[in-house]
Amino acid sequence: MDDTTHCLWYRSPAAEWTDALPLGNGRLGAMVFGGVTRDEFALNEDTLWSGGPYQPANPDAPRHLDAVRQRLFAGDYAGAQTLANQTLMGRPYLQTSYQPAGRLLLDCNHATLFSNYRRSLDLASAIATTRYSVAGTDFVRESFISAADGVLVIALTADQPAAISVGVDFVFEQPGMTALHPDGLGYIGRNRAENGIAARLNWAFRAKVLHIGGALAAKDGRILVSQADAVTILIDIATSYRRFDDVTGDPEALINDRLARASAKSLSALRADHVAAHKALYDRFEIDLGRTSNAALPTDERIAAFAEGNDPDMAALYVRYGRYLAIASSRPGTQPANLQGIWNKEIRPPWGSKYTTNINLQMNYWLADAANLADCFEPLIGLVEDLAVTGAEMARIHYGARGWVLHHNTDLWRATGPIDGAQWGLWPTGGAWLCAQLWDHARFAGFPDALVERLYPLLAGAARFCLDILVPLPGSDLLVTAPSVSPENVHPHGATLCFGPAMDSQILRDLFAATRAAAQRLNRDAALVSEIDAARARLPADRIGKQGQLQEWMEDWDADVPEIHHRHVSHLYALYPSLQIAPHTTPELAEAARRTLDIRGDDATGWGIGWRINLWARLGDGNRAFSVVRRLIHPERSYRNLFDAHPPFQIDGNFGGAAGILEMLVQSDEAGITLLPALPDAWPSGRIRGLRARGGISVNLEWAEGRVTAYDIEGAVPYRGTVSFGPGREMRIPVGA
Repeated sequence: MDDTTHCLWYRSPAAEWTDALPLGNGRLGAMVFGGVTRDEFALNEDTLWSGGPYQPANPDAPRHLDAVRQRLFAGDYAGAQTLANQTLMGRPYLQTSYQPAGRLLLDCNHATLFSNYRRSLDLASAIATTRYSVAGTDFVRESFISAADGVLVIALTADQPAAISVGVDFVFEQPGMTALHPDGLGYIGRNRAENGIAARLNWAFRAKVLHIGGALAAKDGRILVSQADAVTILIDIATSYRRFDDVTGDPEALINDRLARASAKSLSALRADHVAAHKALYDRFEIDLGRTSNAALPTDERIAAFAEGNDPDMAALYVRYGRYLAIASSRPGTQPANLQGIWNKEIRPPWGSKYTTNINLQMNYWLADAANLADCFEPLIGLVEDLAVTGAEMARIHYGARGWVLHHNTDLWRATGPIDGAQWGLWPTGGAWLCAQLWDHARFAGFPDALVERLYPLLAGAARFCLDILVPLPGSDLLVTAPSVSPENVHPHGATLCFGPAMDSQILRDLFAATRAAAQRLNRDAALVSEIDAARARLPADRIGKQGQLQEWMEDWDADVPEIHHRHVSHLYALYPSLQIAPHTTPELAEAARRTLDIRGDDATGWGIGWRINLWARLGDGNRAFSVVRRLIHPERSYRNLFDAHPPFQIDGNFGGAAGILEMLVQSDEAGITLLPALPDAWPSGRIRGLRARGGISVNLEWAEGRVTAYDIEGAVPYRGTVSFGPGREMRIPVGA
């Protein structure tokens, strides 16, 4: 295996946070700078947020809901939005934010003149390594965050005895105090209050310093190791968070237990167990799009050259990196990946580094199923299970409705109310979209009984809420959401607030179909199914406007929107991630979607570009999709560490872009699988192993000169779908038992 196949590497230390390399085990995160005389590890823990348990309900909202609807139906959109901002928003108006823990600093006591420098991140082992030479001594610094042992491990070695002298310091970002231990550093503190939400979390940090040879001393609030042969630092962070409504945990006890167990193991055992836990997920999948001489360049140089050069493996590396980030930021038992995954350096991060649910959280999980990482999807299910609890109270208080609701944002405390402003937050279908995504996850899994049973209460609750908030559109037999928005686009009437945006109807079609299918599989709730059938038949159909475009709103306003090139293409949800529009089943709507993409343009923020890759792939236009990939893997849209430059950093672009590359190679629905549906000319030969398709299917595929040369499709459950490959060729085959 070539050294760079699964590797990000550089010839100089990180100068900026977005140069540093990410490590994570789903719970702990670290950004590794790879400095020489000073190295920095920026640290995060997935439950370290501001605030504490709260419910942003507004009991006055129901009294004003009809008045807002009446203004909308009368065409007074701006007036409706003003009234909604005054009366319908959550209290408090804003949410909490994901927080940094602090920075571990290593000051190495040797000469500053160095040579033979190389820092790297091996995606296949999840180990970051810094190598350099000083005065004839070769130094190596390895770091990894173990899912097996739950700690960050930093190992300093040299090829000469007594060569390592290092100071260890912790610079914290939260209220609290550090304490010295005989073998390391500690910290005990509190989180921060925010937006009127009281601080309720206790949290702790501990660094245990182990050394071979030399001496260890505590001085001036830091640990000093002198003339050691090797040094290993074990780090853990924990908070008192147990659930969105329970902050009674003991973070010090958690840390002490994990560190005691980890320190009883040798470094080689820690490393081996870590690598095994990582490879159990990472090694399920391979992708090869071909290699050229550019693959030997450092990663930052490859990013700079990708748009103009010939480096097909860079697109494959982008997929490998996306899978690595998913494993590092979202594992069973952890919080889901937020706007920045698990890596955040700011006390006041952009958009709170929250869970934005009008595209961004969903995009974080587009990659997981196709990339054979269903385990990494688990935290999203857990999040929705929590939201079904908090969202039930919000549905009752704000709407007088059954079931549960989520608007466009949530946080660690599972707040579900409308926030930020009606123009962004008064969108009642965030929970419905998440449920549709959960059902698509079940499609990929082949609908196992236990998963369907687990998901059904979530689907049914979201469906009941949506049934209760749909209202008749005056002068028609249609049912629409009102008030709502088409995220986050301003229409020509000076507002975003509207009724019946296309995206809402598309999402509700998916939600209702999923709930109906689950109920029938479980043979329950016939009355609910009848309600769903009646309402689904009255949802507005997708419409084609005077420009030949798919309409975003009930009215044909698209030509006159203030931002014609808006990053959100919400009304194309039906094309992707939904399966409602496709060239072979709904050709007129597919052509209208294509026209919309042409009008909106391919340039956008990072996640918007990631979405467009998937959309062009669904339309079967591989060369157009590849042109958008080139926009994404570019210095304007990818930082030197390959993080998505939204800007600033947002991880959804990484996941969305990687998912789009896979969508170019294999597409599936419950009826069949299409191999190479949008293969660009730039990838004439290649192979993939372990890609997952809907129906519980695993796909292995090879191609040359743009045509399938070998494939293998495996399934644990019977599959009778159609497999399409090559120009106009398809066959129906049984797969599995």
